[in-house]
Amino acid sequence: MTSARAEAIIRQAARDSDNVIFGDHALERMLERGFSDEEIIKALRTAIVMEDPTRTGRGEWQCKVVKRLRGVRDVGIVTIILLSGKLFLKTVEWEDWRS
Repeated sequence: MTSARAEAIIRQAARDSDNVIFGDHALERMLERGFSDEEIIKALRTAIVMEDPTRTGRGEWQCKVVKRLRGVRDVGIVTIILLSGKLFLKTVEWEDWRS
């Protein structure tokens, strides 16, 4: 799968928030970094996939999507495209490594 194809799948799936599953680690990092569910879902709808996804052991696709948030910082969202077509968010991080 190419990054462009993954981007299209993620953007389409994120149009319906019921397609987005927040993993425990992602929720912990969101709380730690001050992100809301709505902010992350909105980011998924327009984010860019920087590199081609890799296959997981289950045959799903994992990639990182990146979106500029709050004017000057980029958020990275490690996303798994599940076989069902839903999105599982593994973690959420700042891309510039500030706290």
